[in-house]
Amino acid sequence: MKRSLILKIFVLLLLIFSVTLIVNKGEKEESILTNSQTLNNKKIGWGIKRNDNHEQPDLGKSNLEILEKNNGIAMGNKNAKFVYLTFDEGYEAGYTPKILQTLKENNVTATFFITAHYLNTQEELVKQMIDEGHIVGNHTCNHPSMPDITDEKINSEVMDLHKAIYEKFQYEMKYIRPPKGEYSERTINITNSLGYKTVMWSFAYEDWNEDKQPEEAVAKQKILDNVHNGEIILLHGNSKTNTNILGDIIKEIKAMGYEFRSLDEFKS
Repeated sequence: MKRSLILKIFVLLLLIFSVTLIVNKGEKEESILTNSQTLNNKKIGWGIKRNDNHEQPDLGKSNLEILEKNNGIAMGNKNAKFVYLTFDEGYEAGYTPKILQTLKENNVTATFFITAHYLNTQEELVKQMIDEGHIVGNHTCNHPSMPDITDEKINSEVMDLHKAIYEKFQYEMKYIRPPKGEYSERTINITNSLGYKTVMWSFAYEDWNEDKQPEEAVAKQKILDNVHNGEIILLHGNSKTNTNILGDIIKEIKAMGYEFRSLDEFKS
């Protein structure tokens, strides 16, 4: 009788132990799946307040704090006359060969943030960028607004392009620019955990609309009026205006005493 009771108690304890293990495992998995949900997913649309007087612009204190907390950059040292040239390339409009030629003639290294579409349709141009010493950055596969998609989708948008570039060129990307300049505390935390440094900008202008290209003299003046220490310049590679004025801009910025540097030489 006693043996029977002891056996029943043993079975009951074993059952309780098994249930506890299952519950704990479920709680652990739940924690892993929902960890990013503890971070704010409020969409941040990157913006700047230009000064037009060669002073560093206002980038927005709270947005900048979130960026820097997650190892991101938007503007360099205020005391160093360094500028960093970057291009966003969602697709090729026929101008990048001339842009690359101009950069080569002026001995300037730039960063090109590309999408999967760009890689799949312009593999030779991407190879040229790498071969000529430029940096190729990640602009995601399909250019989504990342706060609108899940953690898993962010991972695939970033890492599928990362793997494709590596498989084709044995090139390891390390800089990312969120599509549309939109991110959140959640999304930048995820891309940072994937080993990527987020790169925003301290100057941009309306240059992306091919049907409404800015007049060249006006665009040139706007760019030159806003040159500042530590500037990260964002231009779009599908802009005819940018392509035509690029050489003059580079020469004049250099004449103003600024030095073009690669993001790999970034000075905070």
